[in-house]
Formats: sequence, structure tokens, C-alpha cells
Amino acid sequence: MTSAEEKLSKMKEWLSGLDGVLVAFSGGADSTLLLKVCCDVLGDRVLAVTADSPVHPQGETDGAVRLAELLGVRHLVVKTAELRNPRFVANPPDRCYHCKKELFRRLKEIAAEKGISAVVEGSNVDDLRDYRPGARAAEESGVQRPLQEAGLTKAEIRSISRDLGLPTWDKPSLACLASRIPYGTPITTDVLASIDAAEAFIRGLGVSRVRVRHHGQIARIEVDPKDIETLTSETNRQRVINHLKGLGFVHVAVDLAGYRPGSLNEGVPR
Repeated sequence: MTSAEEKLSKMKEWLSGLDGVLVAFSGGADSTLLLKVCCDVLGDRVLAVTADSPVHPQGETDGAVRLAELLGVRHLVVKTAELRNPRFVANPPDRCYHCKKELFRRLKEIAAEKGISAVVEGSNVDDLRDYRPGARAAEESGVQRPLQEAGLTKAEIRSISRDLGLPTWDKPSLACLASRIPYGTPITTDVLASIDAAEAFIRGLGVSRVRVRHHGQIARIEVDPKDIETLTSETNRQRVINHLKGLGFVHVAVDLAGYRPGSLNEGVPR
């Protein structure tokens, strides 16, 4: 079995053959490790680019800026226009394809302007197990996925990140806010903002991993099973209800199955 160190070495060897690279940088565990390794191998021939859009949780952009400063890498924050695309707003099952297609188009444009030949993003091997139509956009756009191509799993990425002292080694995954909206329900800035505010409030109660699935008037809250008691305690239950109703939800429910990435993909034909 190939070790994490051997996989990392394989990725470094591939990167060393590049004259420069643009990294799609969200500030999450995967893209932070990818950016760190790119910097270690290529030095100042690395450019990190972060997308700023209503589909991303508020504050994540600021976090990405701080991490880029910590790593000492050139960094750009660019506005993306997913919500101008009616195919994305309609929220079909391949929504992620349309979102990533816009992002990668913008990144390739920037790379061409800067004279950078390679664009990379931080998908890992575990992502292959879920429904990920955005992967097709990467293939069509010629965007490379070094972590995935090296065979690195999420657990290995976290372990390597911890050994390197990266603060993101145990950071919870933060998928696009549109992933909280059932397919077929139109995506609007108001809905995205209410989801973001609801999740931020619940994280403020000491819950690290949370998804607020937006089912119209119903907020379906997913947290780790150990945190369900936190939400339903006498101290917090009414606070959560009041806050989410203040955001426009009529009914507030806790999903007893707990947090699970891609739960809205359950039942989607592969």
C-alpha cells in the first residue's frame, strides 16, 4: 500500500515540472495543503486565487486572505458571477457543474493574463465517492487535481497538514451554500444569506459541523449526533427556534440522522 508520504512525494515531483501554477484557493483543508506544497516546490511562481460570491459562507474569504498571508503567497480575490447564470440559478442536479464552469473559466482567464500555464484545485480521492458534477467542469477546462491524482484521502490530507503545522488540519468542510438547497428550488441571494446566518448562529453555540438544509419554510438542521443534545437542550432549543424564525423559517427541525455531506444527493441517480 502506498503511504501518504509517497503520495505527497509523487505530487511534489509532478509540481516540480511546472514553470508556475495558479491554485484555486478556498481556505479549506484541501486547498490549503495544496497551496502549501505548491509554495514549497515552486516558491514565488505560485498565485492563489479565491472566489468571492454569495454562494460561499461569509467570512471564508477573509480567512483565505489570512492564510495566504501566513503562507507568504501572492493572492487575488475575484468576484464570480454564478447567480447571473440561469442554468445555475435553476438549481438542477448538475448545478455544481455550472458553478465550477464559471469559476474555472475565470481562473483560466487570470492564468492566461499572468502567463501561468497550469491551474490546479484541491479535490481529493474521497470526493470520487460522492456525486460531483463539478469534476466534469475541471476535466473540460483542463484544471488539474494534484491531491486526487496522487491518491491522497481526506484523512491523509489532515494528517499531513497537522504535521506541517497548518491551522486548517482539522477545519470542518464548508461546501458551497447552494448545496443546502434541494435540487429544483431556485437559488437566490436571500435564501443563501438566510442559510449562512443560520449556520453561523449554530456554530456560535459551539457546534463545529453544521448544515442548515433549506426546504422552503422548513429549516432541517444537520449536526454531528453528539451535538444534537446541544441544540435541543433547554438552554439552546428556544434560542435556535427564535433565531431561525427571525431569518424567515416557519418550522425548525433537527435531522436525527445527523450531519452527512451531500445528503441532498441521496436518491440522485449516478
